[in-house]
Amino acid sequence: MRMQTPDEALASAAAGGDREAFAALLARHYDRIFGLAFRLTGVRAEAEDLTQDICIALPGKLASYRRAARFTTWLYRVTVNAAHDRRRRHATHTKAADGWGDWERARRAEMTEADDARQWLAATMARLSPELRDTVALTLGEELSQAEAAEVLGLSEGTIAWRMSEVKKRLRDHARAEGML
Repeated sequence: MRMQTPDEALASAAAGGDREAFAALLARHYDRIFGLAFRLTGVRAEAEDLTQDICIALPGKLASYRRAARFTTWLYRVTVNAAHDRRRRHATHTKAADGWGDWERARRAEMTEADDARQWLAATMARLSPELRDTVALTLGEELSQAEAAEVLGLSEGTIAWRMSEVKKRLRDHARAEGML
């Protein structure tokens, strides 16, 4: 039965063109991909688009899965890389855009979609560097250990610990500056 088959075996079969194996992998991991994509982007519509892009590209990427790490670790890396690619494309498009007015209206529309607490957290997280956001998304959002997050990001566990300490410090600083503490 496919639901009892290990991810690695399903990935190998899917890489060989087995559609049922691929469908089983997607059924098993779609929510995980979407959850991380949402934590990395902070916007539901972007997370949905990113998740679909990943699912479309996944059959081709499975050939590069070499079992050097767990399948989920590899899948997190694929998701993080896809988010980085999307950020770079967005940055390029933003620089090329003529009008700041359209960008500002879109930003304000996004801000009004969430409640006050989520707005503050999203805005504060947006001020963090992409590296810090990636670390938070993996350790808090996906509940990976610091060692697992370090493996996904290709960093040392000490770097992940430092990043999490830095995130906490910056969140406290922003809360104080805005009179929330």
